[in-house]
Amino acid sequence: EVERATALLRSIAKGNRIIRVETSQDNLVFQGLESHEDFGREISGRVVKDTFRYGKYFYIELEGAGKLPLLHFGMTGMLHVRGQPTLQYRTKIRESPYVWPPKFMKFILHIEGKTPGTTTELAFSDARRLGRIRLVNHPREEPPLCDLGFDPILSMPLLWEFQALVLKRSCPIKALLLDQSFSAGVGNYLADEILYQAKVHPEQRCNTLQQTQVEALHREVADVCRIAVDANADDDKYPSHWIFKHRWGKGKKAKQSMRLAWEPATVKWITVGGRTSAFVAEVQCLPHKQRAGKTETATEDESDLTPLPSDDDGSPAASSSKRKVRIPSLEFKPLNCILQVKSKTTRRKRPASAPTEEPLREKHPRLKKH
Repeated sequence: EVERATALLRSIAKGNRIIRVETSQDNLVFQGLESHEDFGREISGRVVKDTFRYGKYFYIELEGAGKLPLLHFGMTGMLHVRGQPTLQYRTKIRESPYVWPPKFMKFILHIEGKTPGTTTELAFSDARRLGRIRLVNHPREEPPLCDLGFDPILSMPLLWEFQALVLKRSCPIKALLLDQSFSAGVGNYLADEILYQAKVHPEQRCNTLQQTQVEALHREVADVCRIAVDANADDDKYPSHWIFKHRWGKGKKAKQSMRLAWEPATVKWITVGGRTSAFVAEVQCLPHKQRAGKTETATEDESDLTPLPSDDDGSPAASSSKRKVRIPSLEFKPLNCILQVKSKTTRRKRPASAPTEEPLREKHPRLKKH
């Protein structure tokens, strides 16, 4: 979706001037700014040179002195062009393109049109306020971009580099794929698709992966992301054999329609890395050793990489995560046996106290004052 938004913005704004900017107050979405109006003042009147994406971020390169806009959609952010339908995967918000401004608008760019005397209006909206709007001097050299991992489209590592990055981790592979300091731009449904195509269970520990599994993951990280970008994030154009087509039917009443070549597929859902994960039980299996020695955790398994500042809630990520606690295997005996042993060893009769006529005295009588 971010690649599509970057291409849309480039097609409308590249080489054209931003005439003016409308903004609406939102201290959570606008970050690092004293006022939302500062954003408009900084970029108004400047010509758009180009737009770029890295991971889930995209930024606008402008001519002239001043800072550059760095944008992040969060979960519900999107771009709208006045008079055009809004593209979004698995469309749920069906608003008329003629209703303007769109709901939850954060800013509107008034851009010179291709024809003299015309303007194009482009809006950024965010219903859940998880997106972020910043102004930076050098986007690729400053946080958060400089803290991101490789981009599967722009900077996919070689197999041996990828293998070294993966095998030194002990977290579940799904949590690692979602960690933006490892692979920038891989979201929840893409991570599920990568693991399904590679036939790897979401909970399998990174340091238990076999050579063939690492090779499959390296191939599918690149291929799945490339296919999603080529489809312009339009889910109707995604391949029919993707689990994406069937991962949304969670619930007891939902009928599963996915089929493998030899039998119906069983799509299951678990929580890994704090996110719902869909997988096919017949294809993605945990190693036998990991099933036998499964660990209990105080919280959901997370990547063991250094956490990045969170763009979902505006607060920095915790400096340390809760570690996994291995529960030792215990040999339990039937309850009735325990009760019998306890009754024999712990229930003792108290000796009968002999009757006495004098009251018992304290061991340490109080001293009388004279």
